[in-house]
Formats: sequence, C-alpha cells, structure tokens
Amino acid sequence: MNTEKEELYGDEPVRHVSRGGVEYTLLGTAHVSRTSAEAVRRLIEHGSFDAVAIELCPARHKAMTEQDSWRDMNLFQVIRQGKGGMMIASLALAAYQRRIAKQFGIEPGAEMKAAMDMAASFNLPLQLVDRDVGITLRRTSRSLSWWKRWVMFNGLIMSMLSRQDIDEDDIERLKHGDLLTETFSEFSENAPELYESLIAERDRFMAARLRQENEPADPGSPRRVLVVLGAGHLEGTAQALEDAAQPQETVDSLNQTPPPSRLLKIIPVAIIVLVLLGFLIGFSRSPELGWSLVVTWVLINGVLSALGALIAGGHPLSVASAMVAAPITSLNPTIGAGMVVGAVEASIRKPRVGDFDSLRDDVGRLSGWWKNRVARVLLVFFLSNLGSAIGTWVAGLSMIKQLM
Repeated sequence: MNTEKEELYGDEPVRHVSRGGVEYTLLGTAHVSRTSAEAVRRLIEHGSFDAVAIELCPARHKAMTEQDSWRDMNLFQVIRQGKGGMMIASLALAAYQRRIAKQFGIEPGAEMKAAMDMAASFNLPLQLVDRDVGITLRRTSRSLSWWKRWVMFNGLIMSMLSRQDIDEDDIERLKHGDLLTETFSEFSENAPELYESLIAERDRFMAARLRQENEPADPGSPRRVLVVLGAGHLEGTAQALEDAAQPQETVDSLNQTPPPSRLLKIIPVAIIVLVLLGFLIGFSRSPELGWSLVVTWVLINGVLSALGALIAGGHPLSVASAMVAAPITSLNPTIGAGMVVGAVEASIRKPRVGDFDSLRDDVGRLSGWWKNRVARVLLVFFLSNLGSAIGTWVAGLSMIKQLM
C-alpha cells in the first residue's frame, strides 16, 4: 500500500472486490476506535464514490437518526404480538453498546453516523444492507436448544447489567470482531450456531443486498461503492460478494424465521392434555381429590405469576390479574400470562413522553428497569410469564404426587 492510500485508510483493514461493473471498497471498522470514524470521513471526502453502504438495517438506522422514535412504539401491540421478549433483548443490546461507548468516551455507532453524515453532505445514496436485528435474534434463538437459549438470554442480561469495565482482551476482540458476538462471547465458544446466525449469515445477506442495490452497473460508467462494516464481517462479506448465488434468493432465504421445533409445539399441547386428564382422573376418584387438584393448579400457577409481577414492581391490579390469568392462560397455548398482565400494567400506568425519551439510558442500569414505565411494563410482562411457566411445572408435579 502506497503512502497516499495509507493516509486515506489509516490502520483500518480494507478489501477491494470488483463484480458486475461495480468496485466495492469494504472498510472494516472497530466499534471502540475514533480512527474508524475518521477513516470513513477521509474516504468519502477523497474517494470519489457513487454510493455508501453501511452495516445497519432500517430499524437500527431509524433508532440512530430519530431520537424520539421510541415515542411511536405501541406497547399494547408489542405485547399482544408476543414481541416483548425481543424488545427486552434489543434494549439490552443497546444498553451494552452504550456502556462500551461511555467507557471509551465515544458516541455509539460513531463510524456509522459519520458515514451517514458524509453521504448526505456529498449527496451520495445511502444503502442499508444489514439484516433486521429482530430477524437475526429470532434465527439465532431458533437455532439453539432450549438450554442454550436460556444461557444466551442470561448472558445478554448480565452483559447489560454488569458494571465492570471492558478489559484489554475484550477491547481487542471488539476491534476485530462484532458487537453481537462479543455480547455473547463467554457463551459463543461452545455454540457454533451463534457464529452462523450472527456472523456468517449476515455476511451473505449483506453481500446479496449490495448486489441488489448496485448490479449490474452501466459498462460504460463503472460504479464505486464504499461499504462500512465491522471488521469481523470484512473477510466473509468480501468472499460472499464473489459467490454465484442469486442475491434475491439469498435475501429471501436468510429473512425467513425457521419454524419452532416439533417438540416445542407438542409440549404446550401435551401439558394441557395431561392437566385436564389429571382433573378428570381426580374427579372420577372423588370430588375432594378433583377440587384439590384444581386448587393446586390455580394457587401455584397464579401465585408464582403474581410473584413475578410483584418483583417487577407491577401495580396491585397487575399482580391481581396475574393471579387470575396465569392458571387460565397456561391452558391456552395461544396466549401467555405476560400478555394479559403486561397489557393491564400499560393501561394503568401509561408511559409518559419522558419515559420513552430516557428509555435507552434507564435500561443501562438495574434500577432503571423499575423506574422507567416503559421498561417496567416489559419487566412485568417477562417476569409474570416466567412465574407462570415455573408454576406450570411445579403445579403439574404436585398434581402427579396427589394422584400417585
């Protein structure tokens, strides 16, 4: 690399790929380095590019550019559609990123913001080529066993709530890796499924989106595109750009959420059948035994769900609704106790504008989940659901003992 290029790229890794009349310049950025944002600015200013592509999906782009976008969130819709858990995971990821940025005194996503600002200044088209983060998390979750899924979720929550500074080893991994993967670093070594869904799939997705946006170019007017992406995606995306796969087929395939396993579909139905069968057997033996089983089911399931809502700081009416709803919803696979309890909490303690404005900052500390009304609704949703799930198994085991 000559001196001029060294000054242009700095220490950032770069790959050049030519395909379909397009010359792609892939700039690998570090999430914890100011030099990445500076390199982006230099390249756009002096590189004579026709377009700029960045490692963001429309949802993440909106979150970065529209600071009040949270105000448009309909909590009832989020809870009703069963997206509360995904919302918690997204907030946890954002909180982790903000903690890193605060430690190093940098703005979250500084290199992406630099690319957006410079593209606007030079009137260059901005291409959002990453896969939606919700789809990525869902595909990741579906690729794991229930136990690994639980460990992954706990790792995400712990990384969000930890107050420890990032150590030198973590810094080096972030310079050459990926934020999502680093969030699950302690777990990902034993789960190759994470690498496939968090890195390899997104490499192929971004390469396909780049080809969709830019190819084929006019043979008489070669097209130059700057691609700003994390260093961990550099090699994989460069290789994927040279593949012969059809971009539309790749995008469609990687945007699909795999269906849940048959076992996960069967378990809720099996539980309902077994519980109802237990009631039937109990009443056939004696009314006293039958009613004892019903009381066991209602009390254990309801109390544990209500306890979850109480721990989450739910309103007394929310706690009461958990007590009533959990024993019923546990026998209905289409609705969870958290949906009912979360909706009650959101209607009684309607989030204020200030809660949406401070949401990202509040979820970065443990107390903020109870202080912020938006976060608390999500917490009530999650913990009441968790309590009901535990209650289902505990009550079921207690019923079996009574029938033995």
